[in-house]
Amino acid sequence: MTSLSKPVRAASAGRPAYSQTLPCEPSTAEIGRRLVQNVLDVWCLDSLADRAALIVTELVANAAKHTLCREVRLTIGRPSVTRVRVGVVDWEPSRLPAVGRADEDDESGRGLLLIDAVADRWGYDLHCSNRRPRSKEVWAELRIKDDE
Repeated sequence: MTSLSKPVRAASAGRPAYSQTLPCEPSTAEIGRRLVQNVLDVWCLDSLADRAALIVTELVANAAKHTLCREVRLTIGRPSVTRVRVGVVDWEPSRLPAVGRADEDDESGRGLLLIDAVADRWGYDLHCSNRRPRSKEVWAELRIKDDE
């Protein structure tokens, strides 16, 4: 079982960021929620923790369901002083995220709809090597309010 007992590394230069590579399975969402909550606590941004935890839960669930990856990389960063970005990197760049069309009785298919509802914006980035996509990061951003 993977836990947060592994050290979390901060970026040595540039904007603050944390990341951890974990198994690509639904149970990783719990570890991701704790990681996000710990990082936001360090940054004194506890008010974003519930929304960020929901985002990481849905991103991990999507990666576990829609890719064959053995691992994902969770990322939490500050791309600017006014935003926090939560992301999940997987190694199946051909499987791009798409908003589902779930019926009322469906038990799944609403992950990106939930993310769209709680995030200020979301999207994905392809990471290339030799001009070929090698991985993708699906991310969502939360805006930091002035009083935080």
